[in-house]
Amino acid sequence: MRTVFVGISVDGFIARRDGGLDFLPAEPEDHGFDELLASVDALVMGRATFETVLGFGGDWPYGDKRVVVLSSQPLDLSAARGGRVEQMSGEPAEIVARLAASGAVNLYIDGGVTVQRFLRAGQVDRLVLTRVPVLIGDGLPLFGSLPHDVRLRHVATRSFPSGLVQTEYALGL
Repeated sequence: MRTVFVGISVDGFIARRDGGLDFLPAEPEDHGFDELLASVDALVMGRATFETVLGFGGDWPYGDKRVVVLSSQPLDLSAARGGRVEQMSGEPAEIVARLAASGAVNLYIDGGVTVQRFLRAGQVDRLVLTRVPVLIGDGLPLFGSLPHDVRLRHVATRSFPSGLVQTEYALGL
C-alpha cells in the first residue's frame, strides 16, 4: 500500500510559495498520523520536504522509521540525527520495486513534487487529505498536471473539533 497523507488548504495548497506552513493548525489533535507512521515500512519524501523537516529543529520526528529521500543531487543526511535515512533517485516504479525487494511494501509518500510524480506514475493506492479551513490564495499545489483522469473511490470522511475535515480515497480502480 502506497499512501499519501497530507494537510492541505481548502483551495488545494500544501504550503505557501516560500514553503511556509503557518496556515496549518498548531494545536495538537490526533488526525491519525501516528497510526499511519506505525503502519508503514518506510517513508518516501523529496529533498525539499526533507529540508523542511530538518528546519523544524529538535529531534528527528520519525524516530527509527526508515526514511528514503529522493534526490539526484548529493545530500547531507547526517543532519537527521538518530534517523534511519537514505537517499535514492529514479522513477517512482523503480523506487517502489527497490523498496519492495528490501521488504518495504507499505509506503508513506510525502512532499508535493514527490506526490505528483508518484500519482502520474500510478504509484499511489490511497490518498488521505486533511483540509484545513483556510483559503491562502496562492502556494504550492498538491496536485499538478496528470496524463489522464485519476478516478478515486471515497472510503471515509471525518471531521475534527478544530474544523479540519479528513477524506480518504482509494485509487487504482
